[in-house]
Amino acid sequence: MRAAVVVNPTKHPDGDRFRAQVTEAMAAYGWSEPLWLETTPEETGRGLAEAAVAEQVDVILASGGDGTVTACAEGIAGRGVPLAVLPAGTGNILARNLGLPLALDEALAVALNGRDRRLDVGNANGHPFVAMAGIGFDAMLLDSTSEPLKKRLGWLAYSLSALRHLWARPARARLCADGGRVLRRRASGIIVGNVGALQGGVALLPGAEPDDGLLDVMVLTARGWSGWLALTVDVFLRRARTGRVARSVFRELRVQLDRPQLWELDGEVMGTTSELVVVVQPGRLLVRVPR
Repeated sequence: MRAAVVVNPTKHPDGDRFRAQVTEAMAAYGWSEPLWLETTPEETGRGLAEAAVAEQVDVILASGGDGTVTACAEGIAGRGVPLAVLPAGTGNILARNLGLPLALDEALAVALNGRDRRLDVGNANGHPFVAMAGIGFDAMLLDSTSEPLKKRLGWLAYSLSALRHLWARPARARLCADGGRVLRRRASGIIVGNVGALQGGVALLPGAEPDDGLLDVMVLTARGWSGWLALTVDVFLRRARTGRVARSVFRELRVQLDRPQLWELDGEVMGTTSELVVVVQPGRLLVRVPR
């Protein structure tokens, strides 16, 4: 058995030690020397994962942030090769939602001796995602959170950045799910999830399951301290529809906004757009999970 390791070196301050730990674990489990591939700013993982598939490896281990995991998933989705996750970023959203261990030794045990689970993949404006996509508020806070702050504070860095955007003016949004009735809302942010939980166990989309053939969407509407506080209460109480929250599920969703907004996929800001088309691709990705 042979694996490929796609690693983001910026997430590993001691890269030599990390590589030694991975190689030793593979030897202990009876695996061959791994194919070692490092990402760059220009090649974030998709091409490396495709190259690993061409080498006929048995599993691809992605180690980096959520962006590295998504890039690798894009390269192997539908190819029949499982993806294993060695969490190394701040968010690790997919790993947390699948119950994957965050410690390296335990994550390696799952990668080399786990079982394969078939998951859905979302596609937003032609770009795949495995955890969440969003437009508006969440993309703004991601865009304004610096890497040094994330390294110092972890996921709490996002909370501090969110304070900068509490007074942002909501956009006028039109949403149409599966060709049905058009929903018109003022939207501070629109979040689509293949999984439902954020860092800290916050169940943003409590009904989201990564293998049900559906995606979940939440429309958030708030402005100012009082508005966001009331919205937070709605989220924690899992209210499906109020003046501040609207939730639904879909296979295809079309979103139109009255002005361009920042949007993101799995924690990576993609730019600005006033239109979002999201579809689900059921069962397209194999992921290595605990037995």
